[in-house]
Amino acid sequence: MSDYKKAYIALGSNKGDKFKNLQTAIDHIYQQIGFIHKISRVYKSAAVGFEGDFFLNACISLDTLLKPNALMKSLLAIEKKMGRKRSSLKAYESRIIDLDIIYFEDEVINLKTLTVPHPEMHKRKFVLEPLTDIAPDLEHALIGQTTTDLLNECCDTAEIEPVNIWLKNPGKSYDFSQYNYIAIEGNIGAGKTSLANRMSEEFNAKLILERFADNPFLPKFYKEPQRYAFTLEMSFLADRYQQISDDLSQLDLFKDFIISDYDVFKSLIFSKITLAEDEFMLYRKLFYQVYKDIAKPDLYVYLYQNTDRLQENIKKRGRKYEQDIQDDYLEKINAGYLDFLKGNPQFNIKFIDISERDFIEKRTDYLWILDQICN
Repeated sequence: MSDYKKAYIALGSNKGDKFKNLQTAIDHIYQQIGFIHKISRVYKSAAVGFEGDFFLNACISLDTLLKPNALMKSLLAIEKKMGRKRSSLKAYESRIIDLDIIYFEDEVINLKTLTVPHPEMHKRKFVLEPLTDIAPDLEHALIGQTTTDLLNECCDTAEIEPVNIWLKNPGKSYDFSQYNYIAIEGNIGAGKTSLANRMSEEFNAKLILERFADNPFLPKFYKEPQRYAFTLEMSFLADRYQQISDDLSQLDLFKDFIISDYDVFKSLIFSKITLAEDEFMLYRKLFYQVYKDIAKPDLYVYLYQNTDRLQENIKKRGRKYEQDIQDDYLEKINAGYLDFLKGNPQFNIKFIDISERDFIEKRTDYLWILDQICN
């Protein structure tokens, strides 16, 4: 289940280079807060409640892992970084940038520091016009009307003028159109499933996740590796073949590409470590017979983390049967992957060292990984 939450943000500026201010704020939001799905047109409106230059306004929708209060704090930090100084007085005033949460999912929030839905949004055309661009059918959690209905019934007489300049979505700078199939690989606890999940959501990719959790032999293997190694590897061989062949053969016209958190060749890497030599020779013959016609990834991404970080991640995610994994086993797996990568120069491989990165908690680290993949 996704941990992302949908939020709608209103942006306004009436000081300095107004359009540049909106774009800079959007860039900061993308880098620090979450993935931006939609950006409205830009609208020009007069200042309301005070004498000042005209405003440029827009709305965006985004997915974020932040909770509402944390989201608001991040937006205020962006305002401050861009030079806005909020007055202690409650009077309206000109500002370089104004960022407000309009909706956060369908939540109703009444706190001293945050009210959602925004209490004034249904009274302001400069909010409703751009919001209608990106969410015309979205219902107000308290009023029960769509954005379109709210706009049609709004008593605001201010003139709102669309401007023929368009804000850019920073997410469009990441281009995966050259790939039909990307495989994310790495050691146990490297974060490959988390990365594949996030990329699939943000870039409209069909997601293929390994079904290891359903394998009844995996907990048994960690307890008695010699006894269950061959049975485990054979069960993975059959299951991976069934899954990958089914998923790759089912074209999804509504997705831009396929991303998986494993590649079938991991079967050879793990089996070489876990099986006796004669068992591995038999297993390898079966592997090449089974997988000879399976499509290969256009891009193979290997996430490297050092052993200490892997153990931290394994402990953190708390799978009982993984808690006694030894360092030397993880190091053998890493060595096996490195041998495989060196031995297959025909594959398009991106090796990314994330030992000093935390892309789960830090969006900047996640975007850094995307840069490594795209460049």
